[in-house]
Amino acid sequence: MALQPYNSFGIVARALRLARVRDEADVRTLMADAGWASLTREAAPFVLGGGSNLVLTGDIKPLVLKVEIRGRRLVEETAKGWLIEAGGGENWHETVQWTLEQGWPGLENLALIPGCVGASPVQNIGAYGVELQDRFHELDAIDLQTGQSFTLNAAQCGFGYRDSVFKHTPAGDKGFGLAGRALITRVRFWLPKPWKPVLGYADLERKMAETGVSHPDARQIFDWICAIRRAKLPDPAVIGNAGSFFKNPTVSVEQCADIIARDPKVVHYPMADGSIKLAAGWLIDACGWKGRGVGNAGVYEKQALVLVNRGGATGGEVMTLAKAIQTSVYERFGILLEPEPVVV
Repeated sequence: MALQPYNSFGIVARALRLARVRDEADVRTLMADAGWASLTREAAPFVLGGGSNLVLTGDIKPLVLKVEIRGRRLVEETAKGWLIEAGGGENWHETVQWTLEQGWPGLENLALIPGCVGASPVQNIGAYGVELQDRFHELDAIDLQTGQSFTLNAAQCGFGYRDSVFKHTPAGDKGFGLAGRALITRVRFWLPKPWKPVLGYADLERKMAETGVSHPDARQIFDWICAIRRAKLPDPAVIGNAGSFFKNPTVSVEQCADIIARDPKVVHYPMADGSIKLAAGWLIDACGWKGRGVGNAGVYEKQALVLVNRGGATGGEVMTLAKAIQTSVYERFGILLEPEPVVV
C-alpha cells in the first residue's frame, strides 16, 4: 500500500501490510485473526492517523493500523462548561471549526494544526498560548497487546511539552509507557464556561491593533490564527511538510542571559516554572538556514522552523538536513534541537 497520500511530507514509501480501523470492533477482529501473532511478533503495529507528524525513511514493515474512526458529539453541557467527544480519525482543524459552529468556544487557538484528533494527545499539540492538556478531559483507547479497552485522564496521559505517555516505552517492568501499545479511539474535551480569550502572543496583539478589535470573540480569534498560520506556514497539499520540525528549547535564566549577551535579538519567552523558552525558528534562521536545503529537502523561505519537500525528497534527505541544522545550532548556541516528528 502506497503511503505517499498518507503522510503530509509527501514522501514516497509503502506499507507492506495496512488495515483500516473504522471502529473498535475492527481492532478486535484483527487481533482474533490467526495471523495476528505472526504479524506482531517482531514489531508492534504502527498506528497511523493523519500522517502530519511523520518522516518516512523507508517502507514500513510492521502492520500499519490506519485510524479512521469518525463521529463527533456533545456528551454533556453544564453551567460550568461543555464536554465534547470526537473520534480518533476525525480531522483536527475541522473538529475545532465544528465546535465553534455549535457555539462551544475554547479550541480556537489550536486552529489549523494538521492531523487527526487521535494524534492530538500523543503530541500534546499546542499553539498561541493553549495546549491540548488545557482542554483535555479523557480518552478511550485499545491495548494492542490484550485487546482490552481502557480510559485515561489527563494525569494518566503524562502530558509534557509536545510529549505524553504515548511517546514512551516502559523501561523494563518500570514506568508506564504506551508507545506502540495503544490505539486511541476517542478523545473528550472540556470547554469551560465562561469562555475567556487567550491573547498573550505578539501576532494576536498585532491583529487587535490592525483591526481595532480589542475584545475579539472566539470566532474572530479562530479567523486571525488561521490567517497568521497560512501566512507563515506552507499548505501540505501544495508543499509537503510536517509543520514545525523542531521543539522550542527551554534553558535556564543564566543560559538565556549568556545567549542574549552574544545575540541580543534572540526571541525568548519566560515560562511559569522559571525557565526560558527560546524560539527554535529564530535560532535556525540566525544560523543562516532559511531557504537552504539538502537534495530535494529544504528550509521554508518564510519560516525556518519548517522543513519542506521541494519535490521528490526522501526521508533520508529530510533527516540529513535536520541533522545539519542541529549541528549548526549546537555549535553556535550550545543547544541541541529536538525534532518533533516521528521518524520511521
